[in-house]
Amino acid sequence: MSSAISTQPFPYRLTISLPLPSYRLANAAKRSLEVDKELSSSVSRQISLASITREGEKADSLSNGNLEGSDSDSDVVKQDEPTLLITEYSAATNRMLRVAVNGFMESMGVVLGVMAELDIDVLEHESGYGVDRP
Repeated sequence: MSSAISTQPFPYRLTISLPLPSYRLANAAKRSLEVDKELSSSVSRQISLASITREGEKADSLSNGNLEGSDSDSDVVKQDEPTLLITEYSAATNRMLRVAVNGFMESMGVVLGVMAELDIDVLEHESGYGVDRP
């Protein structure tokens, strides 16, 4: 007897794509968030980076500062290009997914708050991805 749960242990999924004004900031956020592992074995999280085209769409996944599968030096990511921080969650239950995402959003708020206080022009970046502050 086969069940859907045995072939797909984490049927509940959510992808969060957060645009940040530069690769440097997106990578710093990624490294900061990866330190905290998921507390439950019923939840899986993958964090990755992707470049953004001028139209604001996801272009290519990034790995170690280069476009994946690219050997060309011209494809090296520029530190000041807008970058997506992509977080993919999967969980065994919808409740576990909700709890994990709530914790992630709290951590993301702390990371963005620290960036706003300690870095220059993080949220007021001219790319249009920022928020207005008084």
